Amino acid sequence: MPAVTVEDTTTLARVPLPAPRTVRRRVRSVTTAPRGFEGEGFPVRRAFAGVDLRDLDPFIHMDQMGEVEYAPGEPKGTSWHPHRGFETVTYIIDGTFEHADSHGGGGSITNGDTQWMTAGGGVLHIERPPESLVVSGGLFHGLQLWVNLPKAQKWVEPRYQDLRADQAVLLASPDAGAFLRVIAGDVGGHAGPGTTYTPMAMVHATIAPGATLDLPWDPSFNALVYVLSGNGKVGIDDHPVTGGQLAVFGPGDTITVKGAEHQDSRTPSLEVVILGGRPIREPIAMYGPFVMNTRQEVIDAFTDHQAGRLGSIPAAHVPHTGVRDTVDVHAATEQDS
Repeated sequence: MPAVTVEDTTTLARVPLPAPRTVRRRVRSVTTAPRGFEGEGFPVRRAFAGVDLRDLDPFIHMDQMGEVEYAPGEPKGTSWHPHRGFETVTYIIDGTFEHADSHGGGGSITNGDTQWMTAGGGVLHIERPPESLVVSGGLFHGLQLWVNLPKAQKWVEPRYQDLRADQAVLLASPDAGAFLRVIAGDVGGHAGPGTTYTPMAMVHATIAPGATLDLPWDPSFNALVYVLSGNGKVGIDDHPVTGGQLAVFGPGDTITVKGAEHQDSRTPSLEVVILGGRPIREPIAMYGPFVMNTRQEVIDAFTDHQAGRLGSIPAAHVPHTGVRDTVDVHAATEQDS
C-alpha cells in the first residue's frame, strides 16, 4: 500500500521548501536487515540489526513484518507475553492484525492504521491475525517499532492509542512527486496524531521514480530512513538504498530521499519509513520483552512477571492451557546510551 491514496492529490497540504542555508544531512551508515521469524513463526526483517543503540536512540528495535502472501491456514501471530519500560508502535500497511492487552487496550487494525501501546510499568499483550485471515490467507505487511521510555517514565501507567488511517496527516512534496503519511511528530508544521512521551516523528513516504523529497527535520532529532520496497538514494551524498536497508543520518535539518528513475514491476515507487527522535542518552539494560536502565531492573521485571504482577490475561482471552514464560535472566545486558 502506498503512503497516500486520495482521489485529488491537489487538496493535500505541501511540505515546505527547504529554508535558505538549510543543512542537508549526510548518511553515516547503511545496513541490510537480516530475515528471521517472530512469535509463532511469522516472517520479519530485523531493521535495526547491527546498528549501535546510540545511533538509534530513542528507538530500540524494529521489525518489518512481511511483506508476505499467506496461503489459507498460514497466518500467525504471537502468544500472550509481557512488556515493561518502553512503547510498541504497530503500523499495518496491508492486511489486518488484532491486539489485546491486560490493561483493557486493544482492537483490530488494517490498511494504514496504527496501534500505540505504552507498556510503562508492565503489561501483558497478544498480537494475532483475525480468524477470517487465518481461514482465507492473504497479503500481510506491517511494522512494529519499539520506542524507549526515559527513566522518569519507565513506570507510567500503561496506555493504548488506536490511530485510524484517516486520522493521520497526509502531505505532498511541493511538486507532488512524494506523498507522506505523518503518524507522529511535527513535520514541516504538520503534526501527526500519535502522542509520545519522548519527542519523535514517524512518517511513511511514497516517492515516485525520479522524484526528490527534501523533508524538514528537527535538528535535535536523530534521523533514520528504512526502505520498505523499491530503490533510491538518500542524503546529500546520494547513497544508493534498496528494500530492507536502513540509512542512519548525521546532523542537519533536512532529510533528502530520492526515488530511482527505474523501479521493478513489483514496486512502482520507493516506499520508506522515516523516523527520528530526541535521544534519551541514558543507560540501557534490555533482554527479551523488557527495556530498563540496569540489569537488576530487568531481573526484577522477570520476577514480577513470574509472580503475576505485570497483569492478568483477561477472562475472555484465557487459553485452555498455558505455561508462564520462563527466561534466563542472567542473559540481560547493559549498554550506555
